[in-house]
Amino acid sequence: MKTIRSLGLAGLILGLSACASAFPERGTLVTVPDDCAAQRFDIYFAENADTLTDAAQTAIALTASRLEGCRIQSVQVLGLADSTGSTGANQALSERRAAAVVRALSTAGWPAPAFEVTAAGDTGAMAAPGVEEPLRRRTEVLVEATPL
Repeated sequence: MKTIRSLGLAGLILGLSACASAFPERGTLVTVPDDCAAQRFDIYFAENADTLTDAAQTAIALTASRLEGCRIQSVQVLGLADSTGSTGANQALSERRAAAVVRALSTAGWPAPAFEVTAAGDTGAMAAPGVEEPLRRRTEVLVEATPL
């Protein structure tokens, strides 16, 4: 009985050691994302506001520092607004939001010729009466970058 258990245990150990060598090394599976690649981030605003919050300024600064060693080829900035208020007011608000983000990115050293700025206002924003839409109170930023 001991011999059978010993053989079974030995077979299990050999089997497990064979499995361990069948898996690739961690370094071949886990990679660090390339900072100089397409990136997207959102900048959120308070209701009816076009002023950057401290969190928004921090997000812009962090992204700018992460992309310091990259050539920024294009930056698409899209201002959005929720459906509260008039269509005209929401269009103007989304334009001011996009402009505020562009100013902050320019201050962070991003090349102004790379910017493509658009504003959608409340186009596509629909909500039932009384429903809050904080996710529409934002500016989307899409960055195309390559290594220097």
